[in-house]
Amino acid sequence: MTDLSSLPLRDNLRGLSPYGAPQLDVPYMLNTNENTHPVPEEVAAAIAERVAAVAGGLNRYPDREFTGLRRALAGYLGHGLTADHVWAGNGSNEILQQILQAFGGPGRTLLSFLPSYSMYPLLAGGTDTVFVDGGRAADHTLSAEHAAAMVREHRPHVIFLASPNNPTGTALDLATIEAVYAAQAQNEAAGGPGAMVVVDEAYAEFALAGTRSALTLLPGRERLIVTRTMSKAFALAGARLGYLAADPAVTDALRLVRLPYHLSAVTQATAEAALDHVDALLRTVEDIKAQRDRIVSTLRGLGLRPSVSDSNFVFFGHLEDASDVWGRLLDRGVLVRDVGIPHHLRVTAGTEPETTAFLTALEEVLGETGHRS
Repeated sequence: MTDLSSLPLRDNLRGLSPYGAPQLDVPYMLNTNENTHPVPEEVAAAIAERVAAVAGGLNRYPDREFTGLRRALAGYLGHGLTADHVWAGNGSNEILQQILQAFGGPGRTLLSFLPSYSMYPLLAGGTDTVFVDGGRAADHTLSAEHAAAMVREHRPHVIFLASPNNPTGTALDLATIEAVYAAQAQNEAAGGPGAMVVVDEAYAEFALAGTRSALTLLPGRERLIVTRTMSKAFALAGARLGYLAADPAVTDALRLVRLPYHLSAVTQATAEAALDHVDALLRTVEDIKAQRDRIVSTLRGLGLRPSVSDSNFVFFGHLEDASDVWGRLLDRGVLVRDVGIPHHLRVTAGTEPETTAFLTALEEVLGETGHRS
């Protein structure tokens, strides 16, 4: 057998590691920002019924345009959107990949601002797009002034903005998105490339009161794309359904790079059934937000520094040795995420018992080690 190093890989893939959070069999899995509440029985039954209805026709290819699903997604998003404004894929990662296939590629640049979602550089590498890190402030925030300056300096073809950001959990002010969009327009007016500005709103349903969605910015901005997912708030991570809203010309562009019949009939049926039961599926969102806020409050009381969170997870610092704390939590059956940022960890806000288990375990670990930097 050969090994990876002996294969004729593209040069930009050599030395890379695949994306992968630990998948361990532990009582409390709080490391991948899933909605840990199970799918409600009534919704599971509706999905099973809808899937059963299409099962007899699986010998035929699915609806290539998934028009019914796009119409349902547009209805859920509102903001005057129609099916023509919506596109979907097998998770929002596939959506982001298709965007780079259409607008990135060899000789083109993706700009983002690390620390952010760790898939962004990997998606760039997979599409042979040059990845540029615009950086953030020491407290991991991103100002409108800095973001716009990086756009003017690097003149990218695609820009990824996570709002709320992952792993920090804080949403972007709309003024920052507007500044980025204006900067790319200035670049184009000066003879440079006009960039596609992508706002990744995977956790939008968990936003704090008063946080506005980038969907409100879509009218008149044909280079703006807002991506969403059904993996988080909808508790459908296993269904793999991500989607976007944008100018209809963007969906036409993605048709050029999508694989034939990329959304299976089973996926379409599952998502449509879920969208028929939005209220039941989103019933857990307020519970999750309450546990998130409980985590933030408790961690502050323990002398740690949690970031403001518009998501279903909490990023927290002030740990002397984050890796050691991670291991000691795992010893107690609690799996959180070590995102590789010194002195910081990230934890998913789960159910009330899961949250209690995490907080109890963390207090025990801190009591044993005094791991505060």
